[in-house]
Amino acid sequence: MTDKPTLTSTSGKPYPTNETSETAGPRGPVMMQDHYLMEKLAHQNRERIPERVVHAKGWGLQGEFKVTHDITKYTCADVFSQIGKTTEVLSRWSTVAGESGAADAERDVRGFSLKFYTEQGNWDMVGNNTPVFFIRDGFKFPDFIRTQKRHPKTNMRSPEAMFDFWAGQPESVHQVTILMSDRGIPQSPAHMNGYGSHTFSMWNAAGERHWVKFHFKTQQGHNWLSDAKAAEIIGKTRESYQEELWNMVEAGNFPKWTMNIQVMTEEQALETEYNPFDLTKVWPHDEFPLIEVGELTMNKVPENYFQMVENAAFNPNNIVPGIGFSPDKMLQARVMAYADAHRYRIGTHYEALPANAPKNAKVNHYHKDGSMRFFTNDFGNPNAYYEPNQYEGPVADETVAEPPLRIDPEAVVARFKQEEAEIDYVQPRALYAEVFNDEERDRLHKNMAGGMAPVSDSVKERWLAILKKVDPRYEAGVRKALETGNHGDPSLPVTDDTPLEVAD
Repeated sequence: MTDKPTLTSTSGKPYPTNETSETAGPRGPVMMQDHYLMEKLAHQNRERIPERVVHAKGWGLQGEFKVTHDITKYTCADVFSQIGKTTEVLSRWSTVAGESGAADAERDVRGFSLKFYTEQGNWDMVGNNTPVFFIRDGFKFPDFIRTQKRHPKTNMRSPEAMFDFWAGQPESVHQVTILMSDRGIPQSPAHMNGYGSHTFSMWNAAGERHWVKFHFKTQQGHNWLSDAKAAEIIGKTRESYQEELWNMVEAGNFPKWTMNIQVMTEEQALETEYNPFDLTKVWPHDEFPLIEVGELTMNKVPENYFQMVENAAFNPNNIVPGIGFSPDKMLQARVMAYADAHRYRIGTHYEALPANAPKNAKVNHYHKDGSMRFFTNDFGNPNAYYEPNQYEGPVADETVAEPPLRIDPEAVVARFKQEEAEIDYVQPRALYAEVFNDEERDRLHKNMAGGMAPVSDSVKERWLAILKKVDPRYEAGVRKALETGNHGDPSLPVTDDTPLEVAD
């Protein structure tokens, strides 16, 4: 006898062995009745769920958010209701294009997602490590992602497709400039900022709405990798981010970020030169300064990565009373697309899994049954499975309704053509000319040329024409690096604390 637990089947039946198949004699064939073998093999076939279409490679931690400053004048959201309030948080950082087995230290935008388990339900801040994105209309998102994935014939990444697409979408030059700069390869998630990127809304107890942007500033400092250093690291390990996060938490050196918001009134939004709901634009900090809100501390490695990180379903439509959406076209598209992706990837009841289930809010709804309904959902009232009913089933709470949203009178009928405009070059021009110094610009030129090297001459010229509209020096520097074959630069400084956001 042993004091170890008894191995059982999934139905609880004890296993007689976990070593050998049941056969017809020592040399005979395997018996079909060996259901232990069948169960073991069948489960292995189903151990993996489909990887995310985007952001497949990721790393996650658990932790908490603590309010340090009062912003109740802007929002009635309970998560910000009082100084000192703490909320449990699940984080996931990720690369955009790479598959689940991709190397951590690749040049790519990083996802930066947070799930706040608030007393009013889950609030998900699903963002990136950059304040802007490549496109501003969700209609182009599938096309963009296809350019980042593998070519249907070669099954390899296609720089040709990437730059061909970007050259046809001039608004992408702002994000591509950031991507190809020193900032394109963070040392680890702990050494990068996080941004909600989109414009969101907040409203206070009086029903007054403000537009906001969310910023999470790293307290570890900005560390970046050159292409040469990243290649050296990848040659040693493909898991450099996971290793660094693990080691930081194990050593008690918990990664921390300071949460800030930018705030714009509805009246100010009507007066900006740029569209404040355009995901390819930032809000200048001299006009809309950062307002400190609280501190994010990620201090725990999940006990089971698959359960808490792979099963995590971050969703922009997970909002709480006091936080809402905006006319941002990309945000509006994501509100539908993310939930749909989760239902496909994980299953109908993905929000009931431990990583996604709310912790403090009482769940009551009329959704019933469906694949993998592994829990009771009659909420103690089996007769109230439709609405209206006489059995005291759950009813809506009008007090949490969002105040009316002012919209353009043509919004419900107009489909606006994406046209090239000078405004798309103003902010990347400021980033290139005013934020980057000579050394940073030189490395940008070489990084860009390295990415463009395999591209056809026609696509090169189209993209160089875009760079020239940003700044003639930009185009000239990249062209020179292409002509000389001088790509990449191992001399990137270890740290760079230059603010990413540009101001007019």
